[in-house]
This record gives sequence, C-alpha cells and structure tokens, in this order.
Amino acid sequence: MEDSTGSNPQSPGFTEKLKSWLSWSWTYVCFLWFGMVLIMIYVLWSPLKLQETLTSVFLNTLTPKFYVALTGTSSLISGLILIFEWWYFRKYGTSFIEQVSVSHLRPLLGGVESSSTTGLFSSVNGDAEPRPSVSECKVWRNPLNLFRGAEYNRYTWVTGKEPLTYYDMNLSAQDHQTFFTGETQQLRPEDAVMQKAWRERNPQARIRAAYQAIEINHQCAAAYVLLAEEEATTITEAERLFKKALSIGKDGHSSTKKAHKIFSLCNTAGKDINLLVYIKRRLAMCARKLGRIKEAVKMMRDLMKEFPLLGMLNIHENLLEALLELQAYADVQAVLAKYDDISLPKSATICYTSALLKARAVSDKFSPEAASRRGLSTAEMNAVEAIHRAVEFNPHVPKYLLEMKSLILPPEHILKRGDSEAVAYAFFHLQHWKRAEGALNLLHCTWEGTFHEVSVYPKKELPFFILFTAGLCSFTAMLAMLTHQFPELMGVFAKAFFSTLFAPLGFFADKMESFMPSSFWHQLTRI
Repeated sequence: MEDSTGSNPQSPGFTEKLKSWLSWSWTYVCFLWFGMVLIMIYVLWSPLKLQETLTSVFLNTLTPKFYVALTGTSSLISGLILIFEWWYFRKYGTSFIEQVSVSHLRPLLGGVESSSTTGLFSSVNGDAEPRPSVSECKVWRNPLNLFRGAEYNRYTWVTGKEPLTYYDMNLSAQDHQTFFTGETQQLRPEDAVMQKAWRERNPQARIRAAYQAIEINHQCAAAYVLLAEEEATTITEAERLFKKALSIGKDGHSSTKKAHKIFSLCNTAGKDINLLVYIKRRLAMCARKLGRIKEAVKMMRDLMKEFPLLGMLNIHENLLEALLELQAYADVQAVLAKYDDISLPKSATICYTSALLKARAVSDKFSPEAASRRGLSTAEMNAVEAIHRAVEFNPHVPKYLLEMKSLILPPEHILKRGDSEAVAYAFFHLQHWKRAEGALNLLHCTWEGTFHEVSVYPKKELPFFILFTAGLCSFTAMLAMLTHQFPELMGVFAKAFFSTLFAPLGFFADKMESFMPSSFWHQLTRI
C-alpha cells in the first residue's frame, strides 16, 4: 500500500516539469520559426522574383472591384464579430475572445489559471493545499446569499423573472462541484450523479438528479443540501433538510476520519469537512432568519472556533449581522477588532460596520449647523474619518443606504468594491443603520460634501477586443468606400504603401548581399 501511494505524487511532478519545459521552449520555438521564415523569404526573393510577382499580381492584375470586395468583406466580418462581442459583454460582463484566450491559450504559454473561489474550503482540515492569494481574488461568494427555493424563487413566482444571472449560477455550480464532490480518480456513484446535477441549468433537472443520488445512496448528504437549497419553499423546510444532511455528514466524516491515513481517502475526508462546514453555516443562517438569533450566534461562534482557518469564508460577516440585530455592540466591536486588520482582506461589511459603531456614538446629537459653528469634536472626527474610509473602499454603498437607488435581491457572488457588494451589504444592513438615530444623516452629510462627485469607482471599461474590432470595422469600411469612389488614387496609394512597407526588407537584403560573398546565396539555392 505504501509503495503504491508513494509513487502517485511523482507523476504530477513529472507532468508539471514537462509542462513548464514546454512552456519555456514555446517562446524560443516561435522565434526560431519566425527567423527561418525570414531567411527562406530572403533566399527565395531573387530566384523566384517575389517582388515582381507581388507587384504584378496584387497591384497590376487585380481590378479595383476586387479590393472593394476584399475590404467590404473584411468590414462585414469584423462588424459581425463586433456585434457578437458587444452582445456577449452586455450579457456576461467580459469579452468572449479574451475569455477564450485566457482559458485555452494561457496554459499553453505557461500562465496559471486563477480562480476566485477555488480553495476557499480546501484548507479547512489543515492540509497544506494551494490557495489563491488574496490580491488575485476579485469575485467572492456572498456570505449572506439567500436560499434559492425559499427566497429567490418567490421573486420568480411574483414577477416571472429570474433574480440570478446565468454567470452567477455557473459560479455557484463550480463552487459546489469543487467543494462537495471528491477528487479521487474513481468517484462514488452518487458523487458522479451530483457532479452532473450541479452542472444542470434547469432547476427541476437538478432536483431530479438529487433524488437519483439519494436512490443510489440514502446517505448522500450533498443531495440533501441541493434539495434544501432549491426544492424547499420555506426556511423551516430547508432547515429540516439541512439537519438531515448534517446527521449524514457527521457519520460520514467520522467514518472517513478513521481511514484518514490512507492517501486515496485524504481528498474525500477534505470534501466531507467542506460539506460539514457548509451545512453548519446554512443552519446558522436558517436560525437567524427564523428569529432564533442567539442560537445562530452560538452556532457561528462554535463553527469559527472549531475551524479557525475559515477567514476566507467570511463567516464573521454573518456573525456581525446577527450581533447587530441583537444590538450587542460591544460584541460587534470585539469581532471588528479581530478582523479589521490591514493584513486581512477588507469588505464593505467590515468598513461600514466600523463606521456605524462610531457614528452611532455621536449621531443622535449631531447637527451640521452646530458642527460648522463650533467645529467637530474628537468623537465626531473619528466618526467622519471612519465614514471616509468606508466610502473610499466602496463608494456605491451610500446611495443604497440613503435609498437614492432601489434595492434588488443580492447576488450569490459579489465583486469587492463594486455595486454588487453594495447591494448585498445594504440589503441586510440598512435596518441597522436606520435603528441608530441620526446615523444616516451623518452619512449623508459626510458623503454628499466629500464624495458625491467621485463615487464612480470601479468603472466598467470596455474590453480591448471590442475597441479593436470597432476600429478594424471602421477602417476597412472606410477603405472600401474610398476604393470604390477613387480607384486610381487608391491604386497609387497602395503602390506607395507596399513600396514603403518592403523598403526595410530591401535595405536589409542589400546589406546582406554586400556582406556575404556573391556566390554564397547562389550555391545555397542549388542545394
């Protein structure tokens, strides 16, 4: 057993070395190929009379109608690409060409695929597994995301519209596949079914697959998790299914823990822990939504104590919201003192909760007129600085807290410092700001006087390939129009352009002929 397990780690190492060598040699192979092409063109330039051939074929033989058709077709194709790129960007928020390049070409060129969510659960069991650096994480899972069946589907039933985008649901499916199914070579039959279930677009197909996994194995906790998330129409029903999954998960974790020394079961043990942590967190959220707030706080504290390596999961944000509901401001301050550190990733919840606590101490007696006459006190200055710090981190939040923009249902994934994070924060924390008398007034005065004109970060810039295809389409369309209207003038321009383009090559050829013996290239062409 030990020999078989000891040989497994060597094969990935050899594969990684082979890939690194191929990526290292790829650049040099490209340069070598490019150099050989240049040498071949230079060798065959005189024997084949390439210059005369190019001139006679492309400039003298072909009519202006051909060039009109060529440039018109190029403009049409680039225009279709532009339309598709614009549609894809409006729907998914990214460039299709850029996404394909990063997904398929970057690994060949030696790049490393980064994932915003992979690895969040992987180090829960203390194993030394790779985890992305914080600076690379842009899209985060919303720690307060709603339940699909019990909450998101209500919006669909009332309006007939989907509250979540396909991109958001696809990220969640990737999370569930990574966290809840094993990575061993031979998956358990129920895990294979659940892997397909997470990928299904149709909710009913996912639910049917979950029941199929339960028929294969009645102890499939991941299937009960899916049913609790998507089929349960009330929080009470979801809590019942999560408790069922928790009892199964505890039994599976204890049985797997006994065989944890076997290498082939290490990944399975890690996935069981991931599933257990997820279920406990959702049960705590169920208790919070059902009004059992003290019970929810206890469950979150126990979870953070049992698995201290859960900083990337942001369970403390769930705890902060529950403590604010209890108005346990001293406990909130204690949690902030632990997590509001410069070395840890910031969030709108951390920054704005800190600002709320400091604003709450002075907001009930704050008056802009009195402050302008006597100046700000030390406590008021601390509150204003905390609001400054929060607004600088995410300037989108004040518009939602001040109800200048309508709230919508928060997504399952958020962009740090973006509008989605602002929606998610204000959706759950607006009531806590309203409860602190005068806090929203202090926020409004500080934000309107300082940040009203600069609250535009981050701007959503157009991808490079949309601009490139737009420029290419416009340029080729202009060439087609000019060639159709002024064929003779454009012919003169084309001749001048190509002569200028090939001038450096001709200069280089003349220098090489003067440097090399006169018979060298003649003998080389006869080989």
